[in-house]
Amino acid sequence: MKEKSAGKYHGILFMALFACAACYIGEWGMMKALSLSPLIIGIILGMVYANSLRNHLPETWGPGIKFCSKSVLRLGIILYGFRLTFQDVMAVGVAGITVDAIIVATTILGGVLVGRWLKMDRDIALLTSIGSGICGAAAVLGAEATMNTKPYKTAVAVATVVIFGTLSMFLYPVGYRMGIIDLTPVQMGVFSGATLHEVAHAVGAGNAMGEDISNIAIIVKMIRVMLLVPVLLILGWWVAARTRRKGAEKGKTKVAIPWFAVGFLAVIGFNSFGLLPGAVVEWINAFDTFLLTMAMSALGAETSFAAFRKAGAKPFVLAAILYVWLLVAGYLLAKLIVF
Repeated sequence: MKEKSAGKYHGILFMALFACAACYIGEWGMMKALSLSPLIIGIILGMVYANSLRNHLPETWGPGIKFCSKSVLRLGIILYGFRLTFQDVMAVGVAGITVDAIIVATTILGGVLVGRWLKMDRDIALLTSIGSGICGAAAVLGAEATMNTKPYKTAVAVATVVIFGTLSMFLYPVGYRMGIIDLTPVQMGVFSGATLHEVAHAVGAGNAMGEDISNIAIIVKMIRVMLLVPVLLILGWWVAARTRRKGAEKGKTKVAIPWFAVGFLAVIGFNSFGLLPGAVVEWINAFDTFLLTMAMSALGAETSFAAFRKAGAKPFVLAAILYVWLLVAGYLLAKLIVF
């Protein structure tokens, strides 16, 4: 028993070391220029390890790695709320919130329908749609924690949103400065925040276009992050309904409420009062990034490249279709709703 417990702690420590390496690499100039967050670097390092040296890992370390991909992940999502306040929502106004809500709803529902049309794995389609519609890797992690799906499906979904989000981060500033994207600074800020995949992408693209656009883009993006809460609650209900359809006894299948999503919302509420000094909140956010990086490293460590071959090209086709949708719908909504 003691050996089992020690092995679990070794596994947790092992993932913590991966997270340290990812955070260190994330500070490199090239990584910052590409806006590759430690989360993305962590899952890449984990996958490289999983497909090279994983067979040399003691079996007793496995539970520790799984603990990081489940429990540590949930704690990381809760603490993510310290990056947001309800004042941010009020600063953008009804127009920005409306654009976000329409983009999130249509991207997720449309992605599920397209995934069904492509006859692809339902979980991968849903994870990819949520990642594209809300906030990239963080949203995929939140959905994974609710669905308890296989790690390789999470890795595939994260890969798709990273590719297209990074592409947008470079294309948006170029398109705006060349006049191809014909929007006012306010409209461009809303368009960027409502359609870019990762928070890091919104920050990177916004900074390249100027402070007036950057501030709006980041706030609109963070409102999209808030929408993760109702999406996860609906997802929890759907998971319970799916379990019931698969043969669970009626009346004994409970709705799997993702309590970490409720905790995430509660933390946002607490942070809105501004009770903690800025330095403390900054430390919490840095610690939270470390926890999420541990979780991503653990997911990567449980994913083989063979799983990507098994998933095939369909997830990337779906992500490409959703990417085009985000560009077109985001542009039209920003043009029609934001003044």
